[in-house]
Amino acid sequence: MATGDPAAFQVLTKQRTLVKAMATPRKAGIPLGVMKVLDPRQLKPDSTEAERIITVLDETIVKLEITRLIPRITGSLDRYAGMLGPEITSSLLELQKLSMEIQQLHTSPGDAKTIRAAEKRLKSSLRNILRLFLVNPLLYHGLKFEVRVRESPADAFIKAFMEFRDSMLERLLTAPDEEREMIQFMKDISLQVEKNTEVISALQAQLEGLIQARDEEVSKKDKEIENLKTTMEDLAKNCRTEIRLLMKEGGKQKKGDEEASQERCARLKEDIQRLGTQFRALVLEHRASELVLRKEKCKTEREIQEWVQKYDTDMTEKQTTYDELQIAYNEEKEQLAVLMEKHALLIQEYTLIEEERRILQEKAEEAAREEARRNQAATCIQAYWKGYFVRCKYKSLRKKGKGKGKGKGKK
Repeated sequence: MATGDPAAFQVLTKQRTLVKAMATPRKAGIPLGVMKVLDPRQLKPDSTEAERIITVLDETIVKLEITRLIPRITGSLDRYAGMLGPEITSSLLELQKLSMEIQQLHTSPGDAKTIRAAEKRLKSSLRNILRLFLVNPLLYHGLKFEVRVRESPADAFIKAFMEFRDSMLERLLTAPDEEREMIQFMKDISLQVEKNTEVISALQAQLEGLIQARDEEVSKKDKEIENLKTTMEDLAKNCRTEIRLLMKEGGKQKKGDEEASQERCARLKEDIQRLGTQFRALVLEHRASELVLRKEKCKTEREIQEWVQKYDTDMTEKQTTYDELQIAYNEEKEQLAVLMEKHALLIQEYTLIEEERRILQEKAEEAAREEARRNQAATCIQAYWKGYFVRCKYKSLRKKGKGKGKGKGKK
């Protein structure tokens, strides 16, 4: 751990914001050690002791944030009970009871030992709750986004503690060489600030000149506006005079229009009376024809009603006849279905019989053909046999004839 000049470190802490704002344009010329200090995201502990110190500070920050959320959670414990679980909920209820008990002890006179014991139990309960939250970090992060807490002095304390953590990390990670580079860098920054101050002074002088010119221009514009206001007042006076003249002319025209309107109304009333007389005469004239038409209408309605009744009667009879025919049709349809079934069975039987007849006929034809073939063969055999028999007989007769002729010659 570096042990540099405390005054230089104090200057570094006070001007950190200015350095971060001015470091971006000259990032290429800043030393590596200075860049590490300027960008806290690049700071990583490189020793076990530093890691332990930073871990303790981080846990303290988490505990402070949890402690800030606890009053809000206990105020709406029914809402967050499902998220917290039974163990944390019971611990929060116990903490709430202890807080109320300590408030009562402070408001009413009591023993100092009792108050210290109650405060000790309160601290123990709070440590237990913090332990439960640290065991379950996901629950803490979920509540951090779920619970809405108003700004309070605790937020400023937590922010200051986080800055203390960052400054401690910088102190832990700053080497002597880096610290010297930082001091030199701070001197360069101070010179740059002085130069910027001079530039700002020059710009302020220029700005004052521009403001003076603007004021002169504004005064000119004010004069023009006053002139325009005077002109507008004159125009308003002229407009009022013209409006009076127009009102007079309008009054005269209104009187003339009213007289013409009265004359028109009188003529219209006379026309209305005349048309009313004509209307009454026409009503009397057409009343008789209206009575005749009403009688004809009633007669026509009665005839239509009779025709409708007759139609209903005829349709009822036809419906009855149709129902009877439908019943007979259904019965005949059922009989037809039975007959069709029988017909199908008979067709099957007839088909079988025809097939048997055809087979028998084919067998008979085959037998007849076989019989004819046999008869033809027998006839042929008989013919051959008869020819053969006749030839044999003829040969024997010829042999006998020859023998008799030879005997006669020897004698």
